[in-house]
Amino acid sequence: MNISRLTPHVHYVGVNDRTTWKFENLWPLPFGVSYNTYLVTGKEKIALIDCVENASMQSLKNRINKVVNNQKIDYLVVNHMEPDHSGGIPDLLFTYPDLKIIGNKQTIGMVKGYYGVSDDRFIEIKDNETISLGDITLKFVLTPLVHWPETMMTFIEEEGILFTGDAFGCFGALNGGVIDTEMETEWYIPEMYRYYSNIVGKYGKPVQMALKKTSSLDFRYICPTHGPVWHQRLKEVVEIYNKLSLYEGEDGVTIVYGSMYGNTEEIAEAIAVRLNEKGIRNIKMHNVSKSEMSYIISDAFQYKGLIIGSPTYSGRLFPPIEEFMNAMEVREIKNKVIATFGSFTWASAACKQMNECLTRMKIDQVDSLDMKQAPGQDDFTAAAELADKVAEALGY
Repeated sequence: MNISRLTPHVHYVGVNDRTTWKFENLWPLPFGVSYNTYLVTGKEKIALIDCVENASMQSLKNRINKVVNNQKIDYLVVNHMEPDHSGGIPDLLFTYPDLKIIGNKQTIGMVKGYYGVSDDRFIEIKDNETISLGDITLKFVLTPLVHWPETMMTFIEEEGILFTGDAFGCFGALNGGVIDTEMETEWYIPEMYRYYSNIVGKYGKPVQMALKKTSSLDFRYICPTHGPVWHQRLKEVVEIYNKLSLYEGEDGVTIVYGSMYGNTEEIAEAIAVRLNEKGIRNIKMHNVSKSEMSYIISDAFQYKGLIIGSPTYSGRLFPPIEEFMNAMEVREIKNKVIATFGSFTWASAACKQMNECLTRMKIDQVDSLDMKQAPGQDDFTAAAELADKVAEALGY
């Protein structure tokens, strides 16, 4: 049972989910996921920071009672309304009849819409307002569209703790420890990239606004609703979010391709070989018919270079490539060195449609290669030239 005392007044009472296969029924969870909840015990009042999904409520209530021994909970602070954090609200209200829900105007509307809660159960707060628990003060910082319109963060100045909702979260259950100082956390970092790119990726500007709003707060702990509590690696994870929200990639190239009979794949392999010859060592390749879209999106966000290849399929893009292009457009990806390549048998369409998508996204590509039927020497030469242009644009 992962109950951890983070500071004198704050306990972690969250739960692990090692059963659900896909987050939001979209994104794989090979290592599970945690739903983090925090109990704040003041001298006069007790507050719960965020709830959990409905199926985990009995586990949550057991953990709460281990800390406060059946005392009443005065407040539930709702930093984020997504059902994996709010599904247990009706159960919580039944268990604690006097409990009040603290949220902003957007939050209250959503709680009513999802769960039919009456007006007398709410305390509406505005940006930077505070509520006292006696010797502890909760300060509320509105951070809309990180990544829903109601999202906010809660700060305890006395303890130096910032409860951040989904921000700074990651996939992966907690394996014994809770704080990053208690466990090996290196493997959570790729899961943070994947979580951000899959879930939050569209909202770079709101994330930047949230980072600016919270930069003046003196916090020593980041307590997200998924993944470890960040303390030792706090500055590192804040910088990861800063770079991702600015769409600043790391050195490297992601090659995303589809191939029905291996011809497009040959060009992808030739491009990768040439990039390596030019000195690029971090090359991630994804065959869209095999790789999970979740991991493809993550690598596309993480690295500066992106090369996309597709055969023409029924006068359109190869369907998984079309899905990937839609994912990039929805997330408004930018600041990438991008090139495309395509193949066709009798009528070319793939390259044109990829390029049209990039034009809508206002992204200039460094090169585009279109191949008819099987690759010949001219095509391999063109593939090498495309790789050279990408490498040059990346500074190699």
